[in-house]
Amino acid sequence: MSSHSQRLGVFPASGGIGGSTVKHLLPRLPARDLVFIARNPAKLDFASAAGATVRKADYDDNETLAHAFEGIETLFLISYASVEVEHRAERHRTAIDYALKSGVKYIFYGSLGLAGREDSKETVAHVMKPHLSTEKYLEECIHLYPGFNYTVVREGLYSESYDLYTAFFDPQNPVDEIKIAHDGSGPGIAWVKREELGEGTAELLRIFVQDPKGFKYRNKTVLLSGTKILSLQETVDILAKIAKKPVKIRQVSDEEFGQQPKVGPNFTYRGVDYGTVWATAFEAFRRGEASYASPLLRELLGREPEDFETTISRKDTFTL
Repeated sequence: MSSHSQRLGVFPASGGIGGSTVKHLLPRLPARDLVFIARNPAKLDFASAAGATVRKADYDDNETLAHAFEGIETLFLISYASVEVEHRAERHRTAIDYALKSGVKYIFYGSLGLAGREDSKETVAHVMKPHLSTEKYLEECIHLYPGFNYTVVREGLYSESYDLYTAFFDPQNPVDEIKIAHDGSGPGIAWVKREELGEGTAELLRIFVQDPKGFKYRNKTVLLSGTKILSLQETVDILAKIAKKPVKIRQVSDEEFGQQPKVGPNFTYRGVDYGTVWATAFEAFRRGEASYASPLLRELLGREPEDFETTISRKDTFTL
């Protein structure tokens, strides 16, 4: 390895954001400098074939985390997939601790695009709370580990995740009425295609690795989002158009939202039903937490991000 090249790791590297980031990193940086870590390394055979290092580790297995980050200077840490708060934040802290003990000097953390503008540290959304807790922990680590720095990358709400906010509406099998704890009016959501979040993040990582000293987002938070904002009503109108059927929003209480047969089971984690608490996302929308359209993703992609309707109209979107 040449003296100026440094090893960049991605963990977990085989999920939606991870997989897309890996795919877009391979053409941007030398494969020999890339380390991809996943619970199921077989999903990354294409990356090892390209010359990258692939390792096995699991957020829920400290033994694997203890050695996962060895030899890595810069790590893109993607959040633990869960709808809990405490366990999720604790897993993030544990992974960060192991990374720092292994000599990682810089962490990019894949947070979520709620809480409003980049400088906001407040949310009413249950789903955003473990992210804010992790963001705060990274800030504390600067003082605990001299020479450590970080960038928080708040990844906007995926277009493909619209079903989480529409009571699992399925355009292939549409209902007449979507019952959510919201009336559909603005402020809206700067929806963004998941694949483009991975591409934009890969470009941000490339910029950092090629000029760490000149990197302007050191110890800062950035937001990657779409550039168009749609209200929930406009979102549902597009889904209705795709479903070729009139669909209306009916505002219900948080409890009624959570008790729908499709909602509770989809938000149940380790035996606990988070369906009703998930409805705090609707209050976050009312407060404009998802309605900030940042220009950064467009700058990183060098083009306009794909709009919601185009992404959702693709047939392969429905394999969620």
